[in-house]
Amino acid sequence: MEPGSQDRNLPASERKLKKARDDGQVSRSEDLTHLAVLGAGAISVLVLAPILFDRLQHSMGHQLSFDAIAVMQTGSMVQRLADATSIGIAGCAAFAAIITAATVVAAVASGGWVNSLKPIMPDFSRINPLSGFGNLFTKKKVLSVVKMALATGVLFAIAATFLGSGMQTISSLVLQPSISAIRHLTEWLTSGMGLLLLVVLMAALIDVPLQTFLHKDEMKMSHQEVKQEGKESDGNPQIKAKIRQRQREMAQKNSVNAVPKADFVVMNPTHFAVAIRYDEKTMGAPQVISKGADLMAMKIRDVAKHHAIPVLQSPMLARALYANSELDQDIPSSLYTAVAQVLAYVYKLRAAMRGDGPMPGELNHPFVPAELDPLAKTIRMAHA
Repeated sequence: MEPGSQDRNLPASERKLKKARDDGQVSRSEDLTHLAVLGAGAISVLVLAPILFDRLQHSMGHQLSFDAIAVMQTGSMVQRLADATSIGIAGCAAFAAIITAATVVAAVASGGWVNSLKPIMPDFSRINPLSGFGNLFTKKKVLSVVKMALATGVLFAIAATFLGSGMQTISSLVLQPSISAIRHLTEWLTSGMGLLLLVVLMAALIDVPLQTFLHKDEMKMSHQEVKQEGKESDGNPQIKAKIRQRQREMAQKNSVNAVPKADFVVMNPTHFAVAIRYDEKTMGAPQVISKGADLMAMKIRDVAKHHAIPVLQSPMLARALYANSELDQDIPSSLYTAVAQVLAYVYKLRAAMRGDGPMPGELNHPFVPAELDPLAKTIRMAHA
């Protein structure tokens, strides 16, 4: 038993069960395999033996018949031997193929198909006498020994009863004609094999769910293993945060290409830059199509000026939009009024540049709720 296994009282996760299956660890019932081998073997003997014996009898009759030509052509004897041998090999091959197929079907039925070479790979820890001695006293081994002892006892009891009841009949077969004696002996052996298969069937019916239970019990996890698996599945929080930060930075860099589509860019005045676009036909609210800080903010500003996009200074609005908006998403509803004021200013500015109206004055800083301004939050926390 592995150290610390006493606190393994949680069912195995799907990930652990999948890993165990990839390593070739699944529940297998040896009794089901024994039943398949014995049952398929018995049925094969009953079905194939008459055909095989008939072919062998015909072949032997042919091989043991000689005439003058056969005596003169001694090389034909080798051909006769090859023909007889091929019949025997064909019968053995058919019997072996049936047994092999039955074994594979039984294994797949008990534990499913597993594509893994790990169970047959060299593992020197398996020949460690200390670990091997410890494995003798696991729950699985103890239950296996108890099951085998009970099955052996039942088999011995049935065999003793069967032999005791039929021995007198078998001993009297010497007084009967050969054909009748062989028929009675075959029926007696068939009855004995049937009783044997019945015992193995009962053992398999018990062993299949037992092996499933033992496998699940062996795969149980401790609280520590569950937590560790959760960390491995979800990833380290610090690393995930760095990855998300890196993804945001890459998205912001790529968003620079969208700046020429913006209606205006609002800045703070050098730390943050946010590009806003609004199309009343396709959008329900203005959207942030590009944003950046520090050098990225300067890049957004330069691209905007190169494409004659208005660049306006509104520190609080720039900080609020940068902190509370996502790329290609609608701005927060609490900033609708502030952005609408800037949009109105931009529309007047464009009209003046077209000569359709007077040039507007300086942009009045729109109202931004304090809870959306990161700087205001920092100041309140410092005073607190």
